[in-house]
Amino acid sequence: MANQPSPSAILCAAFNQDNSCFAIGTRDGFRIFDSNTGRLLYERAIGAFIVVEMLFSTSLLSIVGAGEQPSLSPRRLCLFNTKTGAALRELNFLTSILAVRMNKKRLVVVLLEKTYIYDINSLQILDTIDTVPNLKGLCAFSPSLDGSFLAFPASITKGSVLVYNVMELQSHCEIDAHRSPLAAMVLSSNGMYIATASEQGTIIRVHLVSDATKSYSFRRGTYPSNIFSLSFSPSTELPDILLASSSSGSVHVFSLGFALNHRYLKSAPGKGLLYQNHRHTDIEGYSDADWVGSASDRRSTIGYCVFVGGNLVSWKSKKQTVISRSSAESEYRAMAHTVCELVWLKSMLLEIEFEH
Repeated sequence: MANQPSPSAILCAAFNQDNSCFAIGTRDGFRIFDSNTGRLLYERAIGAFIVVEMLFSTSLLSIVGAGEQPSLSPRRLCLFNTKTGAALRELNFLTSILAVRMNKKRLVVVLLEKTYIYDINSLQILDTIDTVPNLKGLCAFSPSLDGSFLAFPASITKGSVLVYNVMELQSHCEIDAHRSPLAAMVLSSNGMYIATASEQGTIIRVHLVSDATKSYSFRRGTYPSNIFSLSFSPSTELPDILLASSSSGSVHVFSLGFALNHRYLKSAPGKGLLYQNHRHTDIEGYSDADWVGSASDRRSTIGYCVFVGGNLVSWKSKKQTVISRSSAESEYRAMAHTVCELVWLKSMLLEIEFEH
C-alpha cells in the first residue's frame, strides 16, 4: 500500500550526552551512528522501538519497544549491552514509558503522571515524583554531575518549569517561563541554563538555573508555530549557540555569547574574559535589535558590543523605552546607541593617548 509507512520509518532519534554518536529507533530495530562520519556503528533488527538512549559512548543502551510485538511492551524498559547483544536488566511499569534520560549516576524514567529516579549502577529507586499530566513526555536533563538537573512541566495551563536536582534528590526551583503551556525545553550540558518555548511558538526564553532569572528572550517569528526541538551548542563551559526547529520549515540559530556574557561572569567569579594580541588596535562596534521582542508591551530590545584590537571591552542590552513601529526603526535606535558608545570610547582613548 502506498500510504503505509516504510518498515524502516524512524520512530525516535537522539544524540548521546557528548554528541559523539546518535541512535535511531525504527519499526524493525535500532541503529547507532558516529556523529562525525555518519558511519553505522551498531545495528539490531528485533522489532519496533520508540526510545533508544545511549550512555555517552559506552555499550549501555536504554530501549523501550513500541508495543507492536508482545515482547516489546511500551511499559518495559530494557537496559541493553551492545557488546554482548543481551539484555542486562528490565524494569516494568504500570503505564507507558514516554522518555528516558541517563548520566553516569542516574537513570530517569518519565511516565504520564510520574517520574522515577534510579541509581544507574544498582537500579535502586531513589525518588518518585508526581507530575502534572505530561502527554508528550516533555523533559530536559543535564548530564553533568556538577549541575545534574531534570526539568519538566509544572502546569498544564501555563508555561511553568519545575527544575529538580537529581543528585541531591530535591526540587531546585520553579520558573514561570511562558503564559502558554510548554512545547519544548532543553538544559545546557553543564546545567547552567535552560531554554524553553511555549505552544504559541513565537518567543524562546533562556533562564539562569541557579537563581531562576531570565537571561534573554528571542523572537522566533511573528506568527504562531510548533516548536519541535531546542538545542544548545555542545560545550562544557558556556553555550554560545541556541537552535530551534519548528513547523515553519526552518531552523533558527540564536547567538548567546553576547547575551549571556555578563550573567556568566557574575555566576563564575573565578573566570574572566581573555584578551589577546591580535596585532591591530581597530575599534569595531556591532549592534542588533529584537523588534517587538516583549510579548507584554511590544517593546524592542537593543544590544551592542564594542571591540578594541579584537577584544571585547564594552557591551549593553536594554529594552527600548518606546515602541518602534518597524524593524528598521528599532535597528536605527540600536545603531544610535552604538555610535554614542563608539564616540565616547574614541574620545577616551585619545585622552589617554592610545594609538588606534
